[in-house]
Amino acid sequence: MNILVCVKQVPDTTEIKIDPVKNTLIRDGVPSILNPFDGYALEAAARIKDKDPDAKIVAVTMGPPQAVAVLKECLAIAADKAYLVSGRTFGGSDTLATSYILSSAVKKIEETEGKFDAIFCGKQAIDGDTAQVGPEMAEHLGYPQVTYGLEAEVDGDGLKVIKEMEDGKAVMGVKFPCVVTFTKPAWDPRYPTIKRKMAANRAEIPTLDDTMFPEMDTTRIGLKGSPTHVKKTFVPQKKSGGVKIQEADNETGAKKLFELLSGASII
Repeated sequence: MNILVCVKQVPDTTEIKIDPVKNTLIRDGVPSILNPFDGYALEAAARIKDKDPDAKIVAVTMGPPQAVAVLKECLAIAADKAYLVSGRTFGGSDTLATSYILSSAVKKIEETEGKFDAIFCGKQAIDGDTAQVGPEMAEHLGYPQVTYGLEAEVDGDGLKVIKEMEDGKAVMGVKFPCVVTFTKPAWDPRYPTIKRKMAANRAEIPTLDDTMFPEMDTTRIGLKGSPTHVKKTFVPQKKSGGVKIQEADNETGAKKLFELLSGASII
């Protein structure tokens, strides 16, 4: 079993503030973390490896050189190998361009690591919330896909995936090779061990730069290949908090509430 896990380094959104004048994110001093949903995808791969020690987990991310930090974190948790995809011409890529680049990276990595049976992704990144890259990769590669996965296990020549639904859960079967995107399951991802952390810190992570993809269509990457354009960013105005009824007794309060609801044509 050969699994590729796509991860992303994202700003910790719990620490982000908005510039009140420019209406832009203030990123200075904001720590970068492994995208939580990608952590769930890595844990799903690790649980497969728990049952099959011969399984191999490879992590990949696209980003600037400092994104190596999340790859080392993946190595410390469960990954066996890791690759960084980074290049100037990749800068400014939206989800469509990013998925095209990563799909090309999959084929390049397979030249060294062998054919991947499954590609695991988080359902979305917390800094964009588009949930598009995983499904787009499946389309580029021509693979079947399952989204909103909670758990996955090997079942013959494919995976059995427990998938989150609006009204509960569903069990889906999907053949290899495939793409599965994961959302938050009932369990938490495992922590790295000291031994794996030390090994991850020493690990040399190969970089696949833009010169390594001579066959890549440059009109489909970077800003040139990104049809998404941000027209405007703004902070929504705060709405009034409504009316607080503080009457001396319940009957008077009920009458006051009735008058307010009647005046608003609610009842």
